Formats: sequence, C-alpha cells, structure tokens
Amino acid sequence: MASTIKRIGVLTSGGDAPGMNAAVRAVVRACIYYDIEVFGVYKGYDGLINANIKQLYVRSVSNILSRGGTFLLTARSEEFRTKEGREKAYENFKKFDLDALVVIGGDGSFTGANIFSQEFDVPVIGIPGTIDNDLAGTDFTIGFDTACNTAREAIDKIRDTASSHERLFFVEVMGRDAGFIAVNSAIGGGAVAMVVPEHNWTIDALIKRLRKGAANKKASNVVVIAEGCQLGNAYEVADAVKKELGYFDIRVTVLGHLQRGGSPTTMDRVLASRLGVAAVEGLRHGESKVMVGMINNEIAYTPIGQAIKTEKRLGAEEFRIAKILSI
Repeated sequence: MASTIKRIGVLTSGGDAPGMNAAVRAVVRACIYYDIEVFGVYKGYDGLINANIKQLYVRSVSNILSRGGTFLLTARSEEFRTKEGREKAYENFKKFDLDALVVIGGDGSFTGANIFSQEFDVPVIGIPGTIDNDLAGTDFTIGFDTACNTAREAIDKIRDTASSHERLFFVEVMGRDAGFIAVNSAIGGGAVAMVVPEHNWTIDALIKRLRKGAANKKASNVVVIAEGCQLGNAYEVADAVKKELGYFDIRVTVLGHLQRGGSPTTMDRVLASRLGVAAVEGLRHGESKVMVGMINNEIAYTPIGQAIKTEKRLGAEEFRIAKILSI
C-alpha cells in the first residue's frame, strides 16, 4: 500500500479548534518527509466540491504552529450531504490525482468522510479536532486542552471580582452534548458546582449546594454550566436560583466562541503533531476509514464508524473529586 500513496489531500471541517494548524503542518511535513505530494483543500468539503485545492510545501506551513483556527479555513457543507455534491467532490479528487484524504474535524466531519470513503472507495483517515473532546477512540481531541485553559483562565478572573463583591457567578462554557470542558474547567477553577448534560442535576440540588457554601461563609461562588445541560442555559438557571436564594448578588458570563480561539497549548500542539504524522504513516501502511487517536499516550486507530457511534462518557471520578473539593 505504501507505494500506491503518492498524493494526499488534507482538509479541516466543521467547527474550528486550536491546534488544527499544527495538525495540518504535521501532515504536510510528514508527507514531504516520505516523498508524498500534499494538497490543501480550502473551506472543508466545499473546497473539494469547488476544486479549491492547492499544493502545499514545507514553507506553506511555516509559522502556523502557534496560530489558532485553521489557515485552510473551514465550513459546514450542505451540498456535501447530497450524493450529487459528493460526486462533484470525487470528480475533483480524481482530477487532482489524489490517492487519499486526511480529514481534521469532529463527528460531523467524520460522518461525511466515512460515507465518501464507502461510496467511492477512497482511503480516508480522520484526525479528531474538536474542543468538545466527545469522540471515542482517543483520550483527548485537538483543541480540548486549550479550550479548558481558556475557560479556566476566565473563571480565575471572574473569581477575583466575585470575591471582591461577594457575588455568585454562573459561567457558561461550550459543551452542547458533552460536559468535558465544564468538568475540567470547574475542577481547575475551583467552582462550587458544575452542571453538565451527562448529570441529572436539579435546581433543588444546586440550591442545596449553594446554601452549604453560604453556611461555610464562602467568599465567592462560581457555578460552571455546559451550554447543553438539562436545566437550561446559564441565564435560565440563574433566574431559577434567584427565586430561591434572593440574598445572592448573581451575575452571568457566557464565554461562547472565546473558547475556540487563541494560541494552542503545548499539549494540543504536541498531540496535533503526533496525530498528523500518524495519519500519514497510517495511510502508507494501508489504514483507511479510521480515526487516529491517542490512548494511554500511544497511537491508536479506531474505525471511523465506531468513533462516531460510541458514546464517550464522563467518568464518575471527576464528579466525586469535584464534590469533595467544593466544600
């Protein structure tokens, strides 16, 4: 198989994540190291459909290791969801004489890659790039550590003003379907509670926790809420608490897309670099329709379908630790 891979295309798709540039850089440089031509596909699958494809060289990826976002740009392609759109993409795939495709993104990007690979027998490897850390087959996804650090830094700063005014802050972080950012930033930021999609919190339970903190004379209270939690958004939860605990001076901060930006942490840069090289080496050795990830600090290849369909769950240990530390 190694001798048949002469040209590889690389694209970033879906939501951007810090470290995507580092992953692209690794793919490009690994390709050149192994004497493989590499082509950047701009604007995700739309670039494949519209032939927005350019050959990349060593200097094409200079000085991007520390940059957030993705210089290849990204988009969610509605046209690629159709058979006609994928046929156009395949025509351009063959027009540029590509032999394989590296897709950097999340579950939506991998779903498209899996279908495309099955329909046209195209060798594909996915690299998990999403701040949500919600893909099975890897301990961490690219961008997760940076997003956690961004959220934790914000919580640290919010705590300063919360302490000065004895306020209760509700901080909403990203995590529509998964609470990994909320849990890690809450523990790292010393939050009194965290509310995540995976945990059946009730307003009564949250109020009980806050009352306990007040009884212990906590100088400040910060509650971290994942945007997809069952109790509603941060404003809705704050309103519900206010009705029961009117003595609290309550404020709400929604971090939003702030978590997607910024220079990637060392951990994300190293992870992206290792996965980028492993993606190219995997294709050279015949891997296809897989996602490359890191499990126990070792490279692991997981079938894309399995990575998408397997639910990645938060461990009970994080909740146990957070509860102990919140007193």
